[in-house]
Amino acid sequence: MPFDSVQTAGLGGASGTLAALVEADGSASHRFAAQLRAANALTRDLADTVHQLCLLHARHPDVIDQAAAQSRDAAASAWLAETQTGFGAERAYLIRLVAAVGPLPSTPGQAASEAAVAAQRHALDMLAQSGRIGCAEGTALALILDWPAIRAILDIAAERLGIDPPPLSLPPRHETLLVIDTLASQLPVERAMLFGAQQMLAQHRGLWDLIDARASARNSD
Repeated sequence: MPFDSVQTAGLGGASGTLAALVEADGSASHRFAAQLRAANALTRDLADTVHQLCLLHARHPDVIDQAAAQSRDAAASAWLAETQTGFGAERAYLIRLVAAVGPLPSTPGQAASEAAVAAQRHALDMLAQSGRIGCAEGTALALILDWPAIRAILDIAAERLGIDPPPLSLPPRHETLLVIDTLASQLPVERAMLFGAQQMLAQHRGLWDLIDARASARNSD
């Protein structure tokens, strides 16, 4: 996949800002996500996490597909085209894990949880389909930068089930950061991109809060 249009971009302010956002507000920094990475994480909590992530991200078209259809920037379009294939494989991995973990763990307030995830899906759809130049791309870029932290938890669940995690085939981090800097050549686009990224990360944090609350409700007995 050619990335000629981004090779001259440096790792400047925009990529640093977005990467810092992911580090501060992304999945890796969430308290409950850290608990799930621990050796004593409950299998039922991992199973519930797989189900909730599947509800949010395993549908088609996904956030990457929608952003690819919306983007008009050449560099972002090339990156998104490569990312579509890789994230499609992640969707398939999620679906495989859901089938392996079995039924959704019984949890009080299930209807409210389903409504909350549906609202998060709708919010991501709106971001990925935004006509504001840079917003859809920022949403997709932040998702891919945040995904390795999510993938680490999926791999823990897979190993509990005796499943060998497949290779992660998303674009390398440096290519993603180069695309960010290329997109940020105009201040309004940079602002829109950072807005999309912030809102996507907020949806992920909301999902982790929900998964945490569901675990507390299940495990309080």
